[in-house]
Amino acid sequence: MKKLVYLVLVLLAFTSCKNESKLPVEHVQQQKEKQEFSIIIHGGAGTILKENMSAEKEAAYKTTLEEAIRVGYNILKNGGSSLDAVQKTINVMEDSPLFNAGKGAVFTNAGTNEHDASIMDGKTLNAGASAGTTIVKNPINLARTVMDQSPHVMLSGNGANTFAKEQGLQIVDPDYFYTERRHKSLEKIKETEKLELDHDDKTALFYDADIKNSKFGTVGCAALDKNGNLAAGTSTGGMTNKRWGRVGDSPIIGAGTYANNNTCAVSSTGWGEYFIRAMVAYDISALMEYKNVSLQEAAKEVIQNKLTNLGGTGGIVAVDKYGTMVAEFNTAGMYRATMNAKGELSIGIYKD
Repeated sequence: MKKLVYLVLVLLAFTSCKNESKLPVEHVQQQKEKQEFSIIIHGGAGTILKENMSAEKEAAYKTTLEEAIRVGYNILKNGGSSLDAVQKTINVMEDSPLFNAGKGAVFTNAGTNEHDASIMDGKTLNAGASAGTTIVKNPINLARTVMDQSPHVMLSGNGANTFAKEQGLQIVDPDYFYTERRHKSLEKIKETEKLELDHDDKTALFYDADIKNSKFGTVGCAALDKNGNLAAGTSTGGMTNKRWGRVGDSPIIGAGTYANNNTCAVSSTGWGEYFIRAMVAYDISALMEYKNVSLQEAAKEVIQNKLTNLGGTGGIVAVDKYGTMVAEFNTAGMYRATMNAKGELSIGIYKD
C-alpha cells in the first residue's frame, strides 16, 4: 500500500513539472519580475511625423501625456483601483483640446461632436460603454456609470444623454466641444469632397486617406493595481466628417477595449472599422489565454499581421497580469506614455 501511495505521489509530481514546462520562458520571467502596479496610456495613432511637428506642439503633447499618466500613477501608488486610475487618467486627456476626445473631439458631417467611450473591469468582466453622446463633458465617466449603475453594457444617442442627466453627470452645452483646429479640418475635408468626388460617389469620402489620418487623438489607458486587478478604457470623438450615426471601435468591448485579470487589459486606437472586424483588443487576450503566449507576442501578431493584412491602421496599449506593458502600432507614430511601480516615466510619439 505504501509503495502504491509513493508511486501516485511521484506521478503527480512529474505531471505538475510537465505542465509547468509548457509555460513559455517569457511567462516564467514575468512571474519573477512582476510589477506591483503599472499604467500605460495612448493619445491616438496615425501619420505622426517629427518633420510635421513643431517643438512647441511636441512639448504640449508630452506635458499633457505626463500630467495624465501621473494622475493614474498616484491613484495606483496610494492603493487605488485600476478602474479609478483609468477613468481619472482619461479625464485629463478628455479635458485637453489636443486629443480627439471630450473637449478636442472632431466634427461630424453635420457639424456636431459625437462621443464614444468604454471601460472594462478585468476582475469581473463587467463593462460599460456609450456611443454618440453630444452633451456629456467626460464620456468615460458615462461609460463607468453605465457599468456601475445600470444593467446594460452600452447606451447610445439621446438615451445615453438622458441617462447621464439622470445620474448627475456633468452636462455641457454642445458649443463646449468646439475647437477651431477641428472645425477647420472638417471644412478642408468638405472642400475636398466638392472638388474631387462625383455626386454619386459621396460615400467614398468616408474612407478617404485624409479622414483616416485625421483620426488622431483617441485616448485610452490600461492599468494594473496593487490588488492584481486589470482595467482598460477608451474615449474618442470618432472620425472627422463621419455621418449616419457612425460608431467606431472605441465603445465596442472586445474591439476598442478589453480587460481580463487572467490575461491583460487593452485599449485600441486607429481606423475603427478594422478594429471591429478583427476584434483587436479581445484577440490579444485570447491569444494569451488559449495559446499561452506573452503579451508582446500576442500584440505583435494581432497588430503587425492580422490588422495590417486586413488593411487596417492603428495601435494598442496594454498591460498584462504581471505588469508588463506593451505599445504596438503599425503607423508612423502613436502618442503614448508608461509608468511603473518604481515611478519610471517613459513618453513616446514617433516610431522609434
